[in-house]
Formats: sequence, structure tokens, C-alpha cells
Amino acid sequence: MTTRNNRFAATMLNKVPEVTIYFWIIKILCTTVGETASDYLNESLGFGLTRTSAVMSALLVVILVAQFKARKYNPPFYWVSVVMISIVGTLITDNLSDNIGVPLEVSTIVFSIVLGIVFLTWYAFEKTLSIHTIMTTRRESFYWLAILFTFALGTAAGDLSAERLQLGYLVSIFIFGGLIALVALAYYGLRANAVLAFWLAYILTRPLGASIGDFLSQVRADRGLGLGPTETSYLFLVAILALVGYLTVTRKDEIRGSVQPQGVPVFVQHVATESAESDRGTDRDGTAN
Repeated sequence: MTTRNNRFAATMLNKVPEVTIYFWIIKILCTTVGETASDYLNESLGFGLTRTSAVMSALLVVILVAQFKARKYNPPFYWVSVVMISIVGTLITDNLSDNIGVPLEVSTIVFSIVLGIVFLTWYAFEKTLSIHTIMTTRRESFYWLAILFTFALGTAAGDLSAERLQLGYLVSIFIFGGLIALVALAYYGLRANAVLAFWLAYILTRPLGASIGDFLSQVRADRGLGLGPTETSYLFLVAILALVGYLTVTRKDEIRGSVQPQGVPVFVQHVATESAESDRGTDRDGTAN
């Protein structure tokens, strides 16, 4: 019976990818697409914010159903889900700001609180926030809910920095990139908690990607490069497809027990390994899970 349960748990662990350099590259690409694709559908194609939100939300539900039904990590299902959540998360913030008139300062604070509640509830039920323990439907539900609000929060924070505070997209890129560097420094230098470091980095990649997308797509009068949302969206989608195709064939980002993933030894790869150890009762502070 124990062996059978262990096999089931191992299969469910593969519902999410290993945290390698590929993970973070595709994650930033997805966040950028979330920003530019929503602008492309809403403005360039003239769908309008309400219609775009309805269509993208419906597609997200369909894709998440496929993701939940999968018995192991499937790169196309997983990353299409991330792209769609990125778009819907962006649209949630845009609807609040443009249709309802909620200030970006309020959106940023509210989404921070909501995300905190999601994490607290997740931990209250599961006693862990590690992505290496997504082995049940409930944990996967918490995982995707947290990701949705990281995208909504990141959109609000990125727009607040670049537009409301008028810092500009390039400055915002350096701000959020610098904050990610501080997380890496805290992890390496101060031995910060691995799971906390992962989620802080994950949250910060959203405004970073949004700022990159806006910097590339917005007109020069708004301090962008003027590539346009169409060209930027297609460029990053092609990059995502290429990387996901590569990972589908090579399986370099599959979690295989305690085996270290192949690739560049960035800090987030160590974060993932440490978080897995934490859930086996070997967290840095010595507290058993």
C-alpha cells in the first residue's frame, strides 16, 4: 500500500516543472506576453476590454481543466496555462483600473492582501508552500490560484511604477530586476528560506516581464521602443514555443526525485532543491514539516 501511494505521489510531483534556468526564462516570456497580448486583443484587434476578458477567461477554464486532468507534468499544458493566466491576470487589473476606476495604488495593496490570504490558507491546509509537493488536486488548486494573483499583483505594481509614478518602463525594469537580485543575495548571503525566496522571485518576475513588454511595445512618446503589441506578442510567443518544444523533447525540466536538473546553476535551482528538502523535514531552521 505504501509503495502504491509513493508511486502516486511521485507521478503527481511531475504536474509542475523543475525550477531550472528554462523555468525562469519562459516565466518572464509568459509575463511579457500577458501584457502585450491583452493590449493586442483589446486595442489592436478592437475586441474591447470586456469581450477580451470574457473570451480569455473562458479559454483559461478550458485549458486548466486539461491541466488538472493530466496525470503528470506536460510542458505544453503547463505553459499554455501560465500564458493564459498571465493574460487573464493582466485583464483583471485592467478592468479594475479602466472600467471601474480603481486606483493602481489600491489594486496593488488589495492584490497583495489577497495573495497573502491565499498563501496563508494554502499553508493552513497543507503545512507547506513548496512547489515540489503539488501532489493533490487541492494543492494544485492553491498553486494556480496563487499564480493568478501574482500576475494580477504584478500588473498593478508594474503599471503603478511605470505609469502612475511616471518612472518609465526602463527604470521599472531596473527596479524589479534589482529586487530580484536582492532576493538572490538574501538567499545566498543570508541563507533566506528557500520557499520564501522562490515565491518572492516568482512574484517579482511579473512586474519585470510587464515592464519589459511595455518598454518594447509602447510608442517612443511614452518612453518605449515602439515595436507595437503585435510584433512583441508574436516574437515572445515564438520564443516560448521554441523553448517548450525543446523541453518537451529533452525533458530537462521534469522533476526526477532528488536528481539535480541539468543546466545553468542559478540561485532559483538551488531554491527548488532546498524547498524539496524542507518538505522532507530538513528545512534550514531545523523545523520539521
